[in-house]
Amino acid sequence: MTDSNKKIIIITAPSGAGKTSVTKYLLQKNPQLAFSVSAATRQPRAFEQNGKDYYFISLREFHQKIKENAFVEWEMVYEGKYYGTLKGELERIWEEDKIPVLDIDVHGAIHVQEQFPAISLSVFIEPPSVEELKIRLEKRGTENAEGIETRLKKAAYELSFKQQFNHIIVNDDLQKTFSEANKIVADFILA
Repeated sequence: MTDSNKKIIIITAPSGAGKTSVTKYLLQKNPQLAFSVSAATRQPRAFEQNGKDYYFISLREFHQKIKENAFVEWEMVYEGKYYGTLKGELERIWEEDKIPVLDIDVHGAIHVQEQFPAISLSVFIEPPSVEELKIRLEKRGTENAEGIETRLKKAAYELSFKQQFNHIIVNDDLQKTFSEANKIVADFILA
């Protein structure tokens, strides 16, 4: 992809707000998009595959990649758990003449947007309320009570950054959220 055609789509939200569901929907509806696989130091969940959902790497390897300046952005999202977007991942997708879709945390999204202001589109998926977010996290069943509490505190903090993104979609109806996100992305692709 020529530099003048390069674009990036960033989907961000507090954990449990629906960013992964929105990302999967957008990828399904738009063949010109490709999922940007993030690197993570945490253990994979039962349904996750290395190289498809995340690049699961050791903490030591992650720190080595930081030293090598291999990341566009990286964060310690939760205590001892690092996530990051590899520069090589964006290049791989651009070489396929596609647009990378980043499903990343709020701080990472801000960093990417700051580095690529002219070519990025950022969409913040907002939960209808923190109470609804708690219900969604409990239903997901991937966290204990302490983990859910940690995620809720982080979500309240992350919501304070929502105005820094190009678009905010309140996810109170998933089908409506899908439709709204798809229109925003379609307009960006055609621009």
